[in-house]
Amino acid sequence: MGQADHVTTAQRVHPFGVRLLPVAVCALVVVLLGAGVATGWGPQLRLDDAVSRALYAGDDRSRTVSVVLEVLTAPGLSAFRFLVFLPVVVLLLRARRWVTAAWVTVAVVGVGLANSGLKELVGRVRPGFAEGGAQVDSLSFPSGHSAGIACLVTTALVLAWPGLSRAGRRWWTLAGVAAVVVVGSTRMLLGVHYLSDVVAGWAFGVGWTLLVVGVARGVRWTTA
Repeated sequence: MGQADHVTTAQRVHPFGVRLLPVAVCALVVVLLGAGVATGWGPQLRLDDAVSRALYAGDDRSRTVSVVLEVLTAPGLSAFRFLVFLPVVVLLLRARRWVTAAWVTVAVVGVGLANSGLKELVGRVRPGFAEGGAQVDSLSFPSGHSAGIACLVTTALVLAWPGLSRAGRRWWTLAGVAAVVVVGSTRMLLGVHYLSDVVAGWAFGVGWTLLVVGVARGVRWTTA
């Protein structure tokens, strides 16, 4: 096991249960929003519809706008995550950081599979815009792109956190949040997701990643 995977007395140790609190909060968000969709809860569906119509770029949007939105939404794709983290996993394996390499792989690969399972469970259809959701056969809740970018950013921050200064942590966190918001917003601008799809995707991506990290590192782990 690599040096970075060891627990030292100089590090702060947090109980496993305390570290799972953010996971529980994220899970609660996903469950409540999923239940609202599944039961047809009026206030949530009306808000989804209003935000969707307000943000949609339109069936008559220009080719340039469509291309820009597709580029901005790309970081949420599974292929993008794989391309970003494959060299990271290789470096971790070469450094014999087995635990870290394992949880990064499970988080990055598993988030898409788990999110697809949730889509089948809830069974929500896409928004009905002719040049948006109506063109997409897959289900809508939660947003896979939103979950994917949230997983990517959370994984990157967890990996980089011990080596960042206090100011670095603040700025990289803000940059990560901005990336998450941009990708989620493009899903609504493209008319392929509702607001609750995107928010649930964010929550699922963060919660999934933190759960995988917590399980991989055991009952007690450290933060720098």
